Amino acid sequence: MIQKETFDFLADLAQNNAREWFAVNKGRYEHAHQNVIEFAGQLIKALSKIDASVDADQDPKKCVMRIYRDTRFSKDKTPYKINFGIGRLNKSKDPETGYYLQIQPGGSFIAGGYWMPEGEHIRSIRQEIDYNAADLVSIIDAPDFKKTFGEFRDQEKLKTVPKGYDADNEHIDLLKLKSFIAYRNLKDKELMTANAATHIATLCGKLQPLNVFLENALS
Repeated sequence: MIQKETFDFLADLAQNNAREWFAVNKGRYEHAHQNVIEFAGQLIKALSKIDASVDADQDPKKCVMRIYRDTRFSKDKTPYKINFGIGRLNKSKDPETGYYLQIQPGGSFIAGGYWMPEGEHIRSIRQEIDYNAADLVSIIDAPDFKKTFGEFRDQEKLKTVPKGYDADNEHIDLLKLKSFIAYRNLKDKELMTANAATHIATLCGKLQPLNVFLENALS
């Protein structure tokens, strides 16, 4: 589980996002970081029982993202992220698809799919939707999926019809999507319970069919 001290560190970091404060609190960061690594290991073990593409023996350190921000091309020069991210959990055919867990006080969530694909990837996904829309619809309109993740179509869309498709296409609402993400916000207490890893793995299992559809589109 994620410890209260980890959430407390992140909350304090959000209020003191500076190198000087971080240096003084480096021990708290290291403790929180180790907690997240251990949780990632628990999640990997639990998820490997649900998704065969997850290697139960993979190194959880490689799934925990750096807390240091790349500020070179950003107007926001704060040096640290105010969350921990866990990703790259499954052996996806494309590194952009898969599961992502964000750990942040009042802002945690679990997500799956593909955020803002471009170029050949967006064209391939739209082609897959055009050819096999029924497969995607059966995933995103399943009652349990909708109950857990909400309406998949309520994502940012193109204002115009994508090139090569007709405005009266039966699935134009899906073809106009810019991202193909499903996510669920998490309360802090959901990550602070003894069975948190199993709980998150179960949610990932509900996201797996969406990941498979997108990976097939890119293969």
